[in-house]
Amino acid sequence: MSGGAWTVLAVAGVTAAYALGSRRLASTPVSSALVFTGCGVLLGPAVLDVIGADEKGPITALLEAALTLVLFTDAMTVRRRDLTRGGFLPRRLLGIGLLLSIAAGWLLAWPLLPGLTVWELALVGVILAPTDAALGKTAISDTRVPPLVRQGLNVESGLNDGMVLPFFVVLLAAVPGTSYAAEGVAGTFWRSLLLSTVLGLLVGGIAGRLLQAARARGWITREWRHVYVLAVAAGSYELAVVVDGSGFIAAWVAGFAFGHALRNIPAGPPDTTAADGTGGRDTTPELAEDLGGLLASISLLLFGAVLLGPALQHLTWQIVLYALLSLTVVRLVPVALSLLGSGLRLPTVLYVGWFGPRGLASVVLGLLVAEEHVAGTELMGRVVALTVAFSVLLHGATAPALAGAYGTWFRRAAASGDLREAAEVPEPAGRRRLGHPHGPTG
Repeated sequence: MSGGAWTVLAVAGVTAAYALGSRRLASTPVSSALVFTGCGVLLGPAVLDVIGADEKGPITALLEAALTLVLFTDAMTVRRRDLTRGGFLPRRLLGIGLLLSIAAGWLLAWPLLPGLTVWELALVGVILAPTDAALGKTAISDTRVPPLVRQGLNVESGLNDGMVLPFFVVLLAAVPGTSYAAEGVAGTFWRSLLLSTVLGLLVGGIAGRLLQAARARGWITREWRHVYVLAVAAGSYELAVVVDGSGFIAAWVAGFAFGHALRNIPAGPPDTTAADGTGGRDTTPELAEDLGGLLASISLLLFGAVLLGPALQHLTWQIVLYALLSLTVVRLVPVALSLLGSGLRLPTVLYVGWFGPRGLASVVLGLLVAEEHVAGTELMGRVVALTVAFSVLLHGATAPALAGAYGTWFRRAAASGDLREAAEVPEPAGRRRLGHPHGPTG
């Protein structure tokens, strides 16, 4: 049997086994991310060698597909009111905290990761800045946690992976020897930022209007609406790639334009009823969300096999220390500074600061850097791999207990007086908001 067949068999086996016990494990410290990553290390070349390091080509394609779907659906389901009514928390985390986290990650890398250039150090900070709600799912799905905090963390996670992309492509263009460097910073800015953004707006906006027109005339079934979303996400990505732009930026922007078009153009008579199990709600993004979640879980398995396993064999104390600081100081201090004057209590600031897990976006961006084969990429890859591994372990394991403890504090504090944390927030816009981050429902 070929190596590729063994890889497919291993992925299918782990996925099926976890699916059978998914409900039982959902409320335990054993998260899906921990299971898939751990199985990946076990099946990779570092242990059993079932999944070989020579499978990087297909693995990269799968990781990019997963991130494309996550970027598109995250953007598609975010509404303007998520950042207005009750949205001061994500606005502060994204507008202030994200930039401070990038800067802190850059500065701390300077003494701990010698041998990297100033732009490579900055890339480390950018790659490890976006958060992934899937790795601490209970932290935002536990109803004991106030909606303001759950919604704020979820919106932050849904937007910051797209927001770091411009920093990533510009910095990569500044590193000599990369494929982006050939275009130069100016060329990269034009193709990857401006052109990709315009293409994303056009594809998403036009596709959304066409879908609404088809729905109004009763031309499209519910099942094909689901497939249509996948086609739009893939099309926006590939169109940008064709013109040497950034497919990820195009997909992220297309998601915003697509969602905006769906919400702001009358759809005509609904083509579903409550009898189909949807309760009359719009189920258009569900297939893309579930597929993106499945691909994200499989991506963590492959990450464990191809990136984390080999990285664990070449660790230094500097890499370990930086990974731990990235999850603590680099996250907690910027969050605390961004929330000064917000009226939120210290337990809330600590809770929000701790639950900034690193996941899929960091893995994919780290892999893209590793593929450039320039000096420093091996070190950067090990740092990213260990940071994500620590996050999978620590955030997943602590989410149930800390969500319960914080929820208990909130209930008692709210009973004794007014709390900013008790402010009302709008209902989540989509099924993924609050409780279904990057994973199939169960």
